Formats: sequence, structure tokens, C-alpha cells
Amino acid sequence: MAIRIIRREGDPVLREKARDVREINTQILALLDDMAETMNDAEGVGLAATQIGISKRLIVVDIKDEHGLLKLINPVIIHREGRESAVEGCLSLPGVAGEVERDATVTVRALTPEGEEKVICATGLLARAFQHEIDHLDGILFVDRATRIIEKED
Repeated sequence: MAIRIIRREGDPVLREKARDVREINTQILALLDDMAETMNDAEGVGLAATQIGISKRLIVVDIKDEHGLLKLINPVIIHREGRESAVEGCLSLPGVAGEVERDATVTVRALTPEGEEKVICATGLLARAFQHEIDHLDGILFVDRATRIIEKED
């Protein structure tokens, strides 16, 4: 496992639509491990492959709840419900936060590293993290959706 460099706003890869993963192999599994290590090292709750310069539909999320570390391949939101606003930040935009309105509940379908289909219904921080990371896979940053930007001191 290795900690990767997190790409910052302005890097073109952050604006790319990531490609589907067609085969789960040792390279994909190693990449997911690197992503989890990178996210934990940066004290984040989620990371998309595009944030480390890889244009593949992979995310890792860990909000320290009963789901634990989630490594998801080709995640898709299949159901959305309700709306709520909250402040978000992003490892690719250090020092910036913004108020973002998102769906209150989402259901996500993805493959696990073992190749099994997983469906997760999420609310609260987990729902927000899924939407934030899946946006990354579509080249969308939270500042694109923010109703208000807050500059934080580093």
C-alpha cells in the first residue's frame, strides 16, 4: 500500500468523467487499498480515484460508522429522496468549505472488491459522502454545487 498525491483544484483530471472499471484485478484491488490509505492519511471521509489522478469509477468512504471502510467499484445512485443543506470540504480544495444542498437519502449500487453487487441506503453524512465522491467521478466539485463558499484558514 502507498499514500498517493491528492490532486488539487485546477488539475484537469478532476474535471474528467471517470471510466467504468471493466475487470476487478490485482491492480484495482491495490488501487483501492492505496486510496483508503491516502484518505486516512489526509483525515478525510471519502476519496475518489480521480483525486489521485486515476480516471476510474472507484471510491472509498469511511465515516467511522457501522459500515466501516467502504471500497466501491462503479457506484451509481439508484434512488434519491429529500433535500438538506450542510457545509462540505474536500481534500482537493484545502482551506475551502461551502454550503451544499444534496439529497437527504440516497441508495447506491456498486460492486465490492470481491465482485459482488452491494446496495446501500444511506442518510446523513454517509449519503452526503456518497454524493460528493460520485460527483468527483463525473468531474463535478462541491464548489460547483455550493450555494455559499467559506474560506477557512489553514
